[in-house]
Amino acid sequence: YLDNGMISYIDDETIESYYQMIDGLRIAPTDERLHIVYSPLNGTGNVPVREMLKRMGNIDVDVVAEQEMPDGHFPTCPDPNPEIREAMKLAIEKTIATGADMCVATDPDCDRIGAGVRQGDTVTLISGNDMGVLLLDYVCSHRKAQKGENGVVVKTIVSTEMITPICRAYGVGKIDVLTGFKYIGEQIKGFEETGSHTYLFGFEESYGYLSGTSVRDKDAVNAAVLVCEMAANYKEKGMTLYEALLKLYEKYGYYRDGVKSMTMKGLEGMARIQRIMKTFRENTPQELGGYKVVMAKDYQTQVFRNLETGEESGSPLPVSDVLHYTLEDGTWVCIRPSGTEPKLKFYIGVKADGLQAAQDKVDALDADIEAKVAEIA
Repeated sequence: YLDNGMISYIDDETIESYYQMIDGLRIAPTDERLHIVYSPLNGTGNVPVREMLKRMGNIDVDVVAEQEMPDGHFPTCPDPNPEIREAMKLAIEKTIATGADMCVATDPDCDRIGAGVRQGDTVTLISGNDMGVLLLDYVCSHRKAQKGENGVVVKTIVSTEMITPICRAYGVGKIDVLTGFKYIGEQIKGFEETGSHTYLFGFEESYGYLSGTSVRDKDAVNAAVLVCEMAANYKEKGMTLYEALLKLYEKYGYYRDGVKSMTMKGLEGMARIQRIMKTFRENTPQELGGYKVVMAKDYQTQVFRNLETGEESGSPLPVSDVLHYTLEDGTWVCIRPSGTEPKLKFYIGVKADGLQAAQDKVDALDADIEAKVAEIA
């Protein structure tokens, strides 16, 4: 295939152009030194991420040696997914051993990124939603003024609603799209064609972020540079990323999000997933987690129904097998079959007066959902 031209290697000029594009997305460079532990999780991030961190000039990097080189067998962890603490285990251990400020890991195809902050002899991992909130605030605090009045942030419908008050505070727009970063890419294309908005930032709860428009998918090289730059800026102010997150909670409210995945394998599992979706679709629950359901959105039938007034409206998004419920206290629950695995996924988003109270809400909803699913044969 190389001989007939069907496959060709990317030339150095193209790679350099990509690096320069990523460098152009930097927001507030600082000389403050940041010590990180980095793991490419035996994937493709090793060269591009380390090259960009080197070019930043202020990032001291220790690499997890066991996960440095590409290896499709992924010998160090059963699932090379930065969302999972087990995948971050070696990076966490090295962070504590070296006294690094934080650890960063990119998934094997280097489009998602996870991070943890060292606090003494422990490391606190930052969730995908919380990192999205941190990056959003960081981008908006600097880039809103640079990009004019029509700036907009794009997120998926299963990602945290904490961005809503942040967008409001910075005077930027917010657009929700279906799950899948391709829908964020579609919005970018639409903005370019119509000139209606200027894209500022996009993210999804599953650890995917993008602050530019040259790439039309989540990009962990872009995200790694932003995360480290942001952490260095906060370090210069005497704060860690986790402490910065707590400040945002204090300002905007204590939001907590959860995902419950139920694996149902084989043809029987597929049939059960369909039965569960059909049951919820045809019998909207009156309450979830002790709170009344006030809005039911069905993205398959395209009907949004206010359960208190009986009013109905249409969906602004494409048809998709997704159900979304809003509760009387503002909590939301979203149900959808996974598009890639034999799983049924329940997404939960809550707000409370404190972190523990928010987690208690998530736990109560989690238990209630499990009980309701168990009743469906």
